[in-house]
Amino acid sequence: MPGFLDRLARRERIPERVVVVVAHPDDEVLAAGSRMNRMENLTVIHLTDGAPRDMEDARRLGLSSRDDYGRMRRREVVAAMDALGADPELLCYWHPDKEAILHGPAILDQLVEDLGEAQVVITHAYEHGHPDHDTAALGVRLALRRLSADGREVPGVYEFPIYAIEGDRPVFGRFHPDPKSPETVLHLTEAERARRDAALAEYRSQSGVLGFASQWEERLRPAPLYDFRQPAPQGLAWYDRHGWDMTLARWREHANALLDREGA
Repeated sequence: MPGFLDRLARRERIPERVVVVVAHPDDEVLAAGSRMNRMENLTVIHLTDGAPRDMEDARRLGLSSRDDYGRMRRREVVAAMDALGADPELLCYWHPDKEAILHGPAILDQLVEDLGEAQVVITHAYEHGHPDHDTAALGVRLALRRLSADGREVPGVYEFPIYAIEGDRPVFGRFHPDPKSPETVLHLTEAERARRDAALAEYRSQSGVLGFASQWEERLRPAPLYDFRQPAPQGLAWYDRHGWDMTLARWREHANALLDREGA
């Protein structure tokens, strides 16, 4: 979409249909929370309900079921949107946190339907920070490939970073450089930062993990044409360091199967 990032940076109203595709509740605020109230035709899609099967976070919060935790996360989304002064259509695919790639075919089929009228799509960078982030990046690209093959107009795709490993050190909110995809920084006024911080504070279930976002600068760029059969530019995976069942090797196995299914 020509001029989209420039107009967003200037805080202009955005009348186009914008679809934000993210892995978990709270990711959408990190993507472009300060500008979501400028988007007049906005849909936010969460691929997961934000509730892992391992129940570690749910038990920490005194909840006895994954469903209860998922419902809490949905209430947090609504409260966060209110804090931003945004009024998006909110969609959730209800897959468990940490395992979106296991549901890749269903996610892809749904994305093709939900992105059909989009003019702009914002999603995660392919950076091996979280397996579900990588799945969002892959799913969006394959969905748009299908739309293009059907002769449909393909929206502009923009990405945002969250976290990654660069040279064995964690990096938050920074892209791996790509001269072909220059980034735009959405500078925040004090009022915008306060509004975004208020939205993040509504994610009370995540209070222990969102500390890195306190000085967050929102950054967007045109999404590069990644080769999803290859590692992300960062190479290493942050999520390999947590002892999760979903390792990069396992993610790659399922991602390759999905790419094979799509002939990509």
